[in-house]
Amino acid sequence: MNFDVKEIFTAGMVLFAVIDIIGSVPIVISLRAKVGHIQSEKASIVSAIIMIAFLFVGEEILKLIGIDTNSFAVAGSFIIFFLAIEMVLGISLYKDEEPETASIVPLAFPMIAGAGTLTSLLSLRAEYHVINIIVAILINIIIVYLILKSSQKIENLLGRSGINIIRKIFGVVLLAIAVKLFTTNIQQIF
Repeated sequence: MNFDVKEIFTAGMVLFAVIDIIGSVPIVISLRAKVGHIQSEKASIVSAIIMIAFLFVGEEILKLIGIDTNSFAVAGSFIIFFLAIEMVLGISLYKDEEPETASIVPLAFPMIAGAGTLTSLLSLRAEYHVINIIVAILINIIIVYLILKSSQKIENLLGRSGINIIRKIFGVVLLAIAVKLFTTNIQQIF
């Protein structure tokens, strides 16, 4: 096995920043107010399954259509870059329709295991061992579950400005990660 604590930590931080579950607390609270109960367990388990499955099948899909992992990682770095810009500047470049129910569809996908997360997984796969990425996914899913369960308490504790500060900090971290992914993988393409 190729367990590497540094890889697990780095992959975990990338996923934590992309999933942005703390920044999504206001959305979770809004969903809870609209539909009542949120199925935190189900959303977390389905998110983990989607992410781990995409980690393995995503590369095969790319091979099927003739795209190498490094090219996908470069493309993924652009998506991560734009997600970071949204977080830092507080703007919205992409807007989903408001969900009508708080089922698996709005929580597990696209909020937790969305396009940015899936792109990040394949980008991470270009650099890190798969086992370390899986451990990072599982750690993040536990964090997501805990935050979904206690979203109201977190909002009361941090307040809206506290959540915004955390979101901006992770946006800057994500921006740096996007630049690193781009420079590392663009060199391997050329």
